[in-house]
Amino acid sequence: MRIDKYLWCIRLFKTRSLSAKNVEAGNVQINGVVVKKSSKEIKIDNTFAIKSNPIWRRYKVRDIPKSRVGAKLVVDLMIETTDEDDLKLLKQIQKENNDLRQKGMLGRPTKKNRRDLDDFWD
Repeated sequence: MRIDKYLWCIRLFKTRSLSAKNVEAGNVQINGVVVKKSSKEIKIDNTFAIKSNPIWRRYKVRDIPKSRVGAKLVVDLMIETTDEDDLKLLKQIQKENNDLRQKGMLGRPTKKNRRDLDDFWD
């Protein structure tokens, strides 16, 4: 089965086009090799990884579905093999980003925010 279709079928991506875009952007590996074409075939017992900044989430293929499956059936099709340390790091970064978002900081300060900060420090 094509990698983009497989990722969509096991509900790692909401749409197939989103899945294909991630594959072509180099955010997917099969057996440790970055895949740039969504036509790459995936087989049973292959491992694949998806880039979830700042880590690679790793999975092992258990079975290939005929079409998109329900959320309850996904556990029969793949196993997540990501290290616990990586998952903790990902959760920590997501929590930090969420805290900053709630405080109203979405990245770099705007020009007005920068001026206000400069006035505050002076």
